[in-house]
Amino acid sequence: MNFRDFYQDGVCRYSFEIFPPKGPEGIAGLLEALRELAIFDPAFISCTYGAMGSTQELTRDLVIRIQRELHLTAAFHFTCVGSGRANIKSYVESLRQEGLGLIVALRGDPPQGMDQFVKPDDGFAHANDLVAYLREIGGFSLAVAGYPEGHIECVDKQTDLLHLKRKVDAGADVVITQLFFDNHDFYDFVDRARKIGIQVPIIPGIMPIVNLKQVEKITRMCGAKMPQVLHQKLLAHQEDGEVVRQLGIEHAAQQCQDLIRHKAAGIHFYTLNKAYSVKRVLQAL
Repeated sequence: MNFRDFYQDGVCRYSFEIFPPKGPEGIAGLLEALRELAIFDPAFISCTYGAMGSTQELTRDLVIRIQRELHLTAAFHFTCVGSGRANIKSYVESLRQEGLGLIVALRGDPPQGMDQFVKPDDGFAHANDLVAYLREIGGFSLAVAGYPEGHIECVDKQTDLLHLKRKVDAGADVVITQLFFDNHDFYDFVDRARKIGIQVPIIPGIMPIVNLKQVEKITRMCGAKMPQVLHQKLLAHQEDGEVVRQLGIEHAAQQCQDLIRHKAAGIHFYTLNKAYSVKRVLQAL
């Protein structure tokens, strides 16, 4: 199985990103949300991986359950954080034995309380090195992250784009972007990527806004910006959670409609482990 296979027929394919919840109730709620979203025939479900591998076993157990119980294709995240070569190989090969062959390969964020990324012993400092090592192990298809507005740690967009090209040249099959709220940022990113020779599918990442304080925190952390008009609307209704959620659905639906008109190969939804807003967006499409 290869990520590229999902994007070969000219039909915009959807995928959903989740994170490992805490406790049995959280897991039960997440699995129910995925059952609701399964009607949209997702290409795959990707599951994140916590700092320092803090959700390593939760991620492993969850992606196995998604494939076995829900019969949906699962992809698992893996980062450079806190992992040496032996740990990486053991972990990914254990999942390959369970029939999982899709990896989202990332450098990962510095653990909480640390200002900068520290290379693990016998590990990697950059995602392109992780991609190359996973290619060396073999048997996996690899997705990597792209940043339409530039990575928050990078000096400028062009330098960040060159980092992306190293990841693709190392063996990435597709690029999945960080969330963004202005499609012009995505189109500019794709145009610049093609000009330097990045030819793999580039899949836009969309997150329907459900809570103003939450999205303000997320954008501060990742460097994404919110259009001023949208932000003002959200501020005007910040005390009414239902209105904020509806504004988030409408904006995401407009983004997706425009992306489909521009022939996006797929759309990757950051679900925050909830079905409602993503479901409403997809119904609008």
